[in-house]
Amino acid sequence: MKLTLRIWRQRDADSAGAMTTYEVDGISEDMSFLEMLDHLNEELILAGDEPVAFDHDCREGICGACGMVINGQAHGPERTTTCQLHMRHFRDGDVIDVEPWRAAAFPVVKDLVVDRSAFDRIIGAGGYVSVPTGAAPEAHATPVPKEAADLAFEHAECIGCGACVAACPNGSAMLFTSAKVVHLNVLPQGAPERESRVLGMVSAMDEQGFGGCTNTGECAVACPKGIPLSAIGTMNREYLRASVKRR
Repeated sequence: MKLTLRIWRQRDADSAGAMTTYEVDGISEDMSFLEMLDHLNEELILAGDEPVAFDHDCREGICGACGMVINGQAHGPERTTTCQLHMRHFRDGDVIDVEPWRAAAFPVVKDLVVDRSAFDRIIGAGGYVSVPTGAAPEAHATPVPKEAADLAFEHAECIGCGACVAACPNGSAMLFTSAKVVHLNVLPQGAPERESRVLGMVSAMDEQGFGGCTNTGECAVACPKGIPLSAIGTMNREYLRASVKRR
């Protein structure tokens, strides 16, 4: 396939950015989107130009590093991570726009790379459980009801990619934060920090400059791991409960 790529290029956080057009040929439909960008970068390097900077790590759809907006959609036209998006979803001659996540809390570092450390600070505010010292506890020492275990596993699938923030018209991190809160709050191991966790993580989310949630639902549509929109409602109930108990 031959494609026209319009890619956001930005030297650093303090520089102005702009869309730059590239023509790439010899693209196989079996390539992933990142492999296609690798192909482009090889051509740029051979031509003595600066390659396009983009985040990636495992390339197996589980690390959440490969975030970018493709033709206006977080991770592209399929509900998956960018590394798992294949070029068979595009056609010969297509024009593809590639941009970084657009959110005030995710400043651009370079080209398609953004600083997502705001997520780390949210997790640091409560994404943990108390662990007593000594030997590891017996696996079945704390019974976990199946319903709670299933709910925890469903929300633990969040990989922190940031697609929910990029898709939200308000740049909200409610889906990410709620996934982390619900994951731990429904388990007995998370009970000691149940109130402090949700209060701390919501406060940290607001401090990082994320927008407010207006329940448009775009976050859940874009989430490559299918975190349900109901997570936000569950977190709101947890927040109200914790606020009343704190008073």
